[in-house]
Parts: sequence; structure tokens; C-alpha cells
Amino acid sequence: MHLLEYNDDGEIHLATFIGDDIPRNYAILSHTWGTDEVTYTDIKDGTGKNKAGYTKIQFCGEQAKRDSLRYFWVDTCCIDKRNSTELAEAVNSMFRWYRAATKCYVYLLDVSWPYSNTSILSAEPFWHTFRESRWFTRGWTLQELIAPGSVDFFSREGKLLGNKTSLEKDICEATGIPAKALQGSSLSEFSVTERISWTERRQTAIAEDRAYSLLGIFDVNMPLIYGEGREKATKRLREEIDKAMKGTRREDFSITFSLSGAPDIYHFVAREKELAEMHKELQGDGSRRIVTLHGLGGIGKTQLSIKYAKQHKDNYSAIFWFNIKDKDSLKQTLIKVAKQIIRNYPAASFPSSIDTKANFDEVVDAVKAWLSLPNNTRWLLIFDNYDNPKMAGNKDPSAIDIRKFFPESYQGAIIITTRSSQVKLGHCIKVSKLLDMHDSLKILSNASDRKGLIHGEQSYIQKLNLTTLDIDARLLAKELDGLPLALATAGAYLNQVTIGISEYLRLYKASWVKLQQMTPELDSYEDRTLYSTWQISFYRLEQQNRLSAELLRFWAYFNNQDIWLELLQHNSSSDPKWLQDLTKDELSFHGAMRVLSNYGLVEEHVSSQQLVESRGYSIHGCVHAWTIHVLNQEWDYDLARLAIECVGSHVPNRQDFQPWVLQRRLLQHAAKCSYMVLNCMTKGAGMDWAYYNLGNLYADQDKLEAAEQMYQRALVEREKALGPDHTLTLDTVNNLGNLYTDQGEFKAAEQMYQRALAGRKKALGPDHISTLNTVNNLGILYSKQNKFKEAEQMYQQALTGQEKTLGPDHMSTLDTINNLGNFYADQSRFDKAKHMYQRTLAGREKALGPGHILTLETINNLGNLYVDQNKLEKAEQMYQRALAGNEKALGPDHTSTLDTVNNLGNLYVDQNKLEKAEQMYQRALAGKEKALGPDHISTLDTVNNLGSLYKSQNKLKAAEQMYQRALAGREKSLGPDHTSTLNTVYNLGILYANQDKLDEAEQMYQRALAGREKALGPDHISTLNAVINLGVLYAEQNKLEEAEQMYQRALARGEKALGLDHTLTLSTVYNFGILYAKQNKLEKAEQMYQRALAGKTKALGPDHISTLNTVYNLGILYANQNKLSKAEQMYQRALAGNEKALGPDHTLTLDTVNNLGILYVDQNKLEKAEQMYQRALAGKEKALGPDQISTLDTVNNLGILYAKQNKLEKAEQMYQRALAGREKALGPDHISTLDTVNNLGILYAEQNKLKEAEQMYQRALAGIEKALGPDHTSTLNTVYNLGLLYSKELDKLDKAKDMYQRALKGYAKAVGSEHKWTFDAVEALSNLHQA
Repeated sequence: MHLLEYNDDGEIHLATFIGDDIPRNYAILSHTWGTDEVTYTDIKDGTGKNKAGYTKIQFCGEQAKRDSLRYFWVDTCCIDKRNSTELAEAVNSMFRWYRAATKCYVYLLDVSWPYSNTSILSAEPFWHTFRESRWFTRGWTLQELIAPGSVDFFSREGKLLGNKTSLEKDICEATGIPAKALQGSSLSEFSVTERISWTERRQTAIAEDRAYSLLGIFDVNMPLIYGEGREKATKRLREEIDKAMKGTRREDFSITFSLSGAPDIYHFVAREKELAEMHKELQGDGSRRIVTLHGLGGIGKTQLSIKYAKQHKDNYSAIFWFNIKDKDSLKQTLIKVAKQIIRNYPAASFPSSIDTKANFDEVVDAVKAWLSLPNNTRWLLIFDNYDNPKMAGNKDPSAIDIRKFFPESYQGAIIITTRSSQVKLGHCIKVSKLLDMHDSLKILSNASDRKGLIHGEQSYIQKLNLTTLDIDARLLAKELDGLPLALATAGAYLNQVTIGISEYLRLYKASWVKLQQMTPELDSYEDRTLYSTWQISFYRLEQQNRLSAELLRFWAYFNNQDIWLELLQHNSSSDPKWLQDLTKDELSFHGAMRVLSNYGLVEEHVSSQQLVESRGYSIHGCVHAWTIHVLNQEWDYDLARLAIECVGSHVPNRQDFQPWVLQRRLLQHAAKCSYMVLNCMTKGAGMDWAYYNLGNLYADQDKLEAAEQMYQRALVEREKALGPDHTLTLDTVNNLGNLYTDQGEFKAAEQMYQRALAGRKKALGPDHISTLNTVNNLGILYSKQNKFKEAEQMYQQALTGQEKTLGPDHMSTLDTINNLGNFYADQSRFDKAKHMYQRTLAGREKALGPGHILTLETINNLGNLYVDQNKLEKAEQMYQRALAGNEKALGPDHTSTLDTVNNLGNLYVDQNKLEKAEQMYQRALAGKEKALGPDHISTLDTVNNLGSLYKSQNKLKAAEQMYQRALAGREKSLGPDHTSTLNTVYNLGILYANQDKLDEAEQMYQRALAGREKALGPDHISTLNAVINLGVLYAEQNKLEEAEQMYQRALARGEKALGLDHTLTLSTVYNFGILYAKQNKLEKAEQMYQRALAGKTKALGPDHISTLNTVYNLGILYANQNKLSKAEQMYQRALAGNEKALGPDHTLTLDTVNNLGILYVDQNKLEKAEQMYQRALAGKEKALGPDQISTLDTVNNLGILYAKQNKLEKAEQMYQRALAGREKALGPDHISTLDTVNNLGILYAEQNKLKEAEQMYQRALAGIEKALGPDHTSTLNTVYNLGLLYSKELDKLDKAKDMYQRALKGYAKAVGSEHKWTFDAVEALSNLHQA
């Protein structure tokens, strides 16, 4: 390190120090570079004094003298930049040098001293100039600000402006850097994303320095390569950061501070004692701390918790506010918290790695898991409104057990607010009334805007001279007994009227007496105090604005949150006159709300949801309780009915634009309506239409149980009023059929449809649109049940009727044609499906235009069809056209748009464009969560797809999380036996099989099989798929007889139900080929493969992926039969087909390249083999990453090749890499891991490292025996290898004999006496005897 100092002549010169000799005390300069800076050479040569930059060096030296520091450092001249090695070392050390400096002087060339000798010249412009200084925009100055403990800022004149502490607020505003980062907190406490965000406004003169200037900020090192460009430098920096993160196994947990959704604190005063007590209890070493604030409603618990959070926000890495008033409120805030975490911490493991909403339980688990991570100890959770705790004696089914939402790790801080004194969690603080008169008067003064109520601290003499105003205010404050909500309400009233406080006090006392007579059951003094203040306001409201008073009374029949104009615009002539007047226009409605707001009764609603229609208003829960118990002391059945009519009539049609946005806004009011309906709190007939609409609302929002309740209520009313055969009754029956279909209750659905069909035929005739609609629905149902014959009959019947009644080009006709296309596509009758889709497309384009959503739906279906046919380019064209059209017609967030986005994700998976696929799935997931909610079936479909994607990317933990989330959501929404639920169970089985968790996989497959047999029947495609996969699993477990039984069952039922040439039948034949190959029944295997190949070529075409897979497996079979020429032909055909269909870099293509390498090894074409392996390895590393299982397979193969080429060092490197990767990805006992262990044994044996070889073989043998059994061929191969090893040592020949005999016996049983392995064992034994 070169440092500057003054010599005896007063000249500045350089002194060089190395390692521990570097002085402990020195000053360091931070500045912005100009065009005329002094260089290292200038200082060495004694020149440069005439340069402009010399002034800064002199300033630094003189200031260091004043601070008694001998040495000082300036970057312009203390680094020899001609020496690239020295420059690189300096850049990598710079953060450490700044951190070690005793003083850092920031020289601001563009900030002038704001004071004259006698006065401030321009204070305000100075602070503006300071915050706008160029120094805050340069890349290198970031670490120069953060690293040093002491940073002093100087003007261009060399005058001290302040230091990092005194100027902290201005620095934070100028840079966006949190105060705690400036105060010396470890940078590891801030997320990578947050640290990078500090550089957004910063620039560097050299492009690469944008990355190099951050080395110290992330505590990493890397070589400097000037000329590589900013992008490459940043990429290398990211790689180093990732390595460091993995190496330390520490994570960043800082979340940008936000209390979105929490109420604002307008009239908060005092509570210093409680705040201090909370701080004392919550501070600590990171272990769990809980404070429970309990007290009356309206006492200020919520405001106190928010005040604490804002006051101490810098002490916490993350602060989250949860509204735990009820499950729905908690759900909304949990989703927001999950999104906050994902937005600030992309590395978090969330359902969605997601943007993340999910099934409610999944969100809870994901948030809890993140909060439980090691080192994530500095968070604060606020659970607000915990007023319905689950405890002994509380039989309310909606009561909540808060402990279920605590993270499992005993860390972090928690604040709970509750009215219940029975909640005994952590340190309990009773939030009492305000005892200090000064505090009560301050609330009154702030709320009433009457500033004369309080004069601060008063002496005894001043108290003797109090004005009448003071005395009245004190009497009122005393009467309101220190209740903040009552004081705020009284203040709001006084703000609206001209009466004196004494008059208000008189009104209050009269209200108290009246309230005591009206509601003797109110035994709480505090409730009566609050209710009295509201009652006074209400009397005034009745006089001032009758509409406001009526609205407040009406509010009791809705949820207390979010009432808006359009909701109440029932527009019925029978509505009360006051409601018609209130809702006739925005002016009237908002005017009435403004009056309520002025009296402190109402506030504008704060919502995180997308807003549709006008803004809403909310009232405090305590005020809402008063409207119910006092204003509506006698339940008004007419108002209850009117509220249900308002909500029911406002349910949007499914054809409306983005109906789900309004549906979700209505849900909380719909829940209130359902409660009133189910508890007989409304009277009178004629409400069937409202119940029916509420059923539609719940069905669309995937709340199927609530939907069924409303439909059933509507059905009862309609049957009673209209008769069982009325068309409106039958509409309800039909919708119940739809509901039961969605629930997977197919038997109940069929009963509903059959009843609706019979009734509509009788009432409307067989060719009526409604009748044919039910026929079409039956077709859909039968198709789901795999009753293909009946389904086709229904579709054809519907189509014939619609063509006759409506014409061939009518929309309903085209809908049925489209459904037939879907039906044929599901059966792999692709030509018929294509014909149906193209007919639908032509009709819809002609009638509706190319951009209509129904036209786009058919285009999307054609895309699906092309995917099934492996015409992936055509499929992408269709999807892109559908996507562009939907975005234009419906917007980017419409569910139809998102369905196409999801389909593009599926396509990109097929094309191996996995990053693009993930982008599509994440977009679809985020949009569906927002539009439909985290538990909607369509949302869970995308979650399931993400699971499959992560599985293919070898992100097995993330895949399992997605599947588990999808499973939990589907079990909750659809039930454990629904086909969609069983699909996820099935997918989990596949995942567990890939992870070698074979027992868990078998459990999943068995559950899926049993469920599908029950729901769909033994011959359904999905059932047979489960049978096939069980067969595959048994084959992997070497349970070959059980595997064959499964395949026989699948084949027999598939041929009978689906035909000889169905793709599922051919898939079973193909699996038989694999099984026979395993059993060494090679002729039978070839017959199966040839049959499968012929069938797939006919059904799917010669270039379909499934066809090429069979070609590929035939290649493997021929290789095993030593028919190497035939094998090469198959591989080359598969390779050419995959390259054409999927591209040269697709994993299936690379698998074929890898197998060609294996073949060339067998042919002893070792150079060709290496070329194949290197191509496969490079492609897999790029597509899948260096640690993916398939990549490691090729690494292992390269090890085998290098061993054959006698490149033993290279071979060992490959084996060690494969072993480390497989142990990490699959575990030490996985078969693939043990295969590499075995290979290392062979290598060590060839190197004559006999001890190491034996260790490897013994490890491999123990693991393989445990995993596959003692008689598996892989076990026997390792036994044979041990025999070879022991035969090299004279004292172990008996052991060798035992190994050979065991191998021989096992081979003869497993593969037959004629197999090459059996012959090898016989020969080895013979050689051993001769020896």
C-alpha cells in the first residue's frame, strides 16, 4: 500500500508498506475525479503541483495534520495504474483500506460553504446542493461512504460541513441507503437486491467499474479484465456473489419497510411508557420475544403497535402487519406479506418462487419457513385485531389459534393486539385509558382543530387562571375518561359545529342517560362512553344530513369494510326514497360519506386489491358494532333483504370484462348475506334470483361449498314458488350439475343434468337452446368419466339440434363443434379434432372477427392440438396469435390471456426452453392469483405445472413444494378423490421415483390408482397411466414379476377400451420392451419395440418425440445385443429427428448424442466417443446446469472413456466430479451415486491402489444391496469386481473365490446361463483355480 506523507522539507512524497507493516492510523480521501488529476508518476517525479487535482491532495494532507495523522491516501496518485497487477490488487483491497482508515475526508468540489463570517448566507439552497452533489452519483464513492467508521464532509473551500452521523438524514434522502448501513451494520444484513439498488443512480467513467466498484460491498474478489464490457463484468460479479452466498450458507433477509394495509395513525399521542416497555421486552439476541397489547376496543392498541414499528423500523430487517380479525382478512394480509418477501428476496422458497399467492395453508407454511431460516432473526410481526382467540370456552367455529401462524424456529419479535385479557402470550401490557389530562386534551385539540384547548405545561399560578374554554375542555376530557376513540369522535364533532364544549358536554350526558334506558344490557362503562359520543354525532347527522344517518343505519347489514356507490345503486323503484336519493349520483353519495368522515365515523377504504368502480369507505369495527346493537336494536328484516338485493344484483355476468375483480370485492359482503340467509335473518319470498346469483359468485370464485348452499336455497324457493319443472328451477338444477362436475361428484352431476334435460325437453322441447346446452354438458361429463361413446353421442345430438334450430354458424353450434374438437383431441383422433377446430375457427372468424375472444379460444385449442402432434413451431404460432389477440381484447391479466400464457409455458417445456417456460408460468401464476385467488382450480393448475418444470430442471425441493401446494389446494377445494387432486398425487409419485424415494412413490401411485379406479373406472386413460407407472416403479425396484403384471393389466384393458393403435396402448407395449430388455429377453424386447415403433409412426408420425424415443431404445437394445451397426443406425435416426423437432441443444437430443458416445466406446472409436461426450456435456451444462443429474451422467461416461484411454488422472477428475454432484443431488445411497463409487473402485484397481479400490467396492456393494437387493445384476457386477480385486492379492484368493461363486450363481438365475456375464464369471473361476 502506497501512502503519502510530508518529508522534512514539507514536500509530499510516497512511502510503501507491505502486509503487517501498513500503519494502523491514516487518513483517506474520497472525491470525484476531474480531467487534471495528479498521478503516481507525478508524485514519484516530484511534478504535478500545477495540476488542478493537487489542491485536493494538499487539502487531505493538511486536514490529516490537523487530526494528528502522519499518513494519508489519495486514489489518483497512490496506485501505479500502469502496473495491472498492482491495480487489480488495489481495487480488490480498496474497501478494506477505506474501512481501516482512521478518518475519511469527502471533498465536495460542487458544494460551497453556506456561511459568511456573520450569518447564514443560504442554508436551504445549501442542503439542496449537498443532496444533489455529483459525489452521490459516482460508483466508487458508494464504498467510500459505507466502509469507513468516520466520514467527514468538506466544502470546496475545505470547510467542515458535518459528518456521516450529523448529516445522516440528508445522506439517506440523497442515496436511498438505510441509516443502519451508514451506522456500521454488517452489510450481510442487507439483501443482495437491496445493496444493488443503492447503485441505481450511480455511474462510472469506465463501464467495467460499475461491477468492480462493488467488490467490497459484497465482500468478494475477482480479477479485473478491462475491455470485457459492463455486461460480462457484472455477470462475473454475480457469479462470485453466488459462490460467496453458497460458501457461507448465510442469506440476506432485509425487506423494504412497508405497513401497507395497516391503518394510518392520525391522532396518536403519548404512550411513551408503553413504547419504552415494548422496546425493552422486544430487544434481545434474536431469540423469540412476544408482547401482547390487550385493552378495550378503540383504546389505541393498533395505533400503538404501528407507532412502535415506525419508531424502531431500523432495528428490524423486516416488519409485517397481519390483520387477524378473521380468516379472510388474515388471508389477504398473508398474501401481501408473501409477495413482499418474494419481491425483496427472490431466493426465497415459495410456491411460485412466488410472486407468490398460494393455497392459504401453503402461504402460511411458506412464510413461516422463511421466517424460520437460520440467521433470519431480526423480523417483527404485528398480529392486529386478535379479538376472537381459539381457547377453552370459545365455541365459535371461526375462532383462530394464533400459534399456528408463529414460525417454528424460536426467533424474531411478535406484537399481538387483542381485546381479550385471556390471551396470555409473552409479556402482556394492558393498554389503559389515557391518564394524563394533557394527552386527552391533545387528541381533542388535534381532532377538533381548536388550538386553544391546550397550552403545554402549566404552573400552579397558570392553573388558577384557567379560561372557561380550558375548564370545559378538561371537564369533557375527564367525562370521556381517557378513551382515545371517544375523544377523537368528540373532537371530530366539534370540528363540524360551532357549539361550545360545554354544550357538547350537556349533549353527551343526555345521550348517556338515554342510552342507559335504550340498552340496559350495555354494562360496560367504556362501551357506553363510546356509544354515547357516536350517539351525539348521529343525532347531529340526522339533523344535518338525513342520507348520512340512513346510510349509517343501513351499514349494519353489510361488512364494515368497503362500501361503495355502485354497490348500493340497486336501481329499483321499490327501494326506499332515501336510498334512491343517496345513490342518484356521485355527488350525493360522496357528500353523505364526507359528512360521516367529518364526524370521525368513516374513513376511505385502503385496499391492496385492484380497484373496479368507485372508491369505497370503511368504518371501525367498534362503530360497526354500535350500528348493529344500537342503531338497529330491533333487527330490520326489510333492510336485511335490501342489503341482499344490493349484493345479489351486483354480481357481474361471466361475460363482463374482468368479472373476477368485482367478484372478489363483493365476497366479504356476500359472506354477510349468506350468514343472514342461513340464519333466517331475512323474511319474504322472491329472493331466489339473489341466492342464484350469489351461488354463481361463489362458484366462479371456487368457493364450491358456499355456492352449493346458495344454489340449494335458490332451488328450494323456485320449486316452491314456480314448481319443479319451471325453466328457472331447471337453470338452477343445471348449474348444480356444473358445480358437482367441478367437485368431481360425477354421479350427483349426472342426476342433476338428467333432471334438467328431462325438464327442459318437456318444457321447451328437445331442440331448444337450453335443452341442447344440457345435452352438451352431459357430453362434457361423460368425456370426463371416460364414457367416450356416450360423450360423442351427446355432442353429436347437441350439434345436430343446434344446426337444425340455430344454423351451422350460430355461436352455440360452434361451441359444440369446438367441444367435439377437444373430445377428439383427448382421444388422439387428431385429424377429426383438427377438422372440428378449423370449422369452428372459420365460423367464429366470419361471425365475430379474428380478434374476438371465442375465435382466439379456438386458435389456442389448435395450438394444443399441434403440441399433441409434436408440430411445435405451428403450436407456437397459434399460441402467440392467441396471446396477442387476448392481450388486445381482454388485457394482459384476463384469465383467457393467462391460460394461453400457461400453454406457452407448456410448449417451452416441450422445446426445452426452460427459462422461457418458467417466465410464462410465473406470469400466469401471478395473474391467476390476482384474478382468481390462490386457491382457484386454474391457479393450482399452473402451480402443478411449475412443479413439473422444476422437476425437469432437477430443482426437486422446489418441485415438491409446488406439488404439495397444488395437492393441499385441490384437496381443500375439490376433495381428496377429485381427478385433479389425484393427478397431483400421481405427479408426486413420479417425483419421488426420480428422487429414488421408491416407497413414497409407490404410496402415491397406489393412492392415485385407487382413486382413479373409483372416480373414472378401471379402463380410463388416467387409471391405466397409473397402472403403467406402477409397472415402471416395480421394474426399477427389480420386482419384475409385479411389473409384468401391471403392464399386462394395462395392455389388456387399453387394447379393449382404446384400441390396438391408441398411444396409451403403444406406450404399454413400449414399456414391455424395456422390461423384457431388463430380463434379458432380447427377442421379445425387440418385438415390443418394433410393434410400438410401427404403431407410433402411424398414429403420431415418424418424427414425433414419442416415436423417436422408441427408435432410441431400439438403439440401446441393439447395442446390448452387440448389433453395433444397427444400434448406430437407430441412434443416428433418433438424433436427426430430435435435432429437427427439438433443436440441437434439447436434452433429448443430447441424450442421444451421449448414447452415441457410449456406442463409439463399444466400437473402440474413442475419439468419436469423446466428441460426442463433450458435445453432450457442453449442451447439458448450458441447458440444465453443471450439477443436474443428466449432466453428471455424461461426466461419469467421460470418466469411463478416459479410463479406457488410460488417461487415469482425467478419469479420476471426472469420477470425483460426478460423485460429488450425485451425492449432493441424489444422496450418498442413490444407485447412480453408487455406480460412480463402483467406477472409482475399478479405476483405483487399475492404478493398483488396492486399498482404495476395496473401500469403493465395499461402499458400492453395501448401498446397492440395500437399494436393489442381493440378487440384482448391479449388485452382482460389484461382487464380480470385488472378486477381480481379491484375485490380485495372494492372501485373498479365498475371498475372490467366494465373490466369483456368488456372482456366478446370481447371474445364472438373473440373466441365464448363456449370458456373457455368466460366461465371464465361469472363466474367472477357472483362471482362479489354475492360479
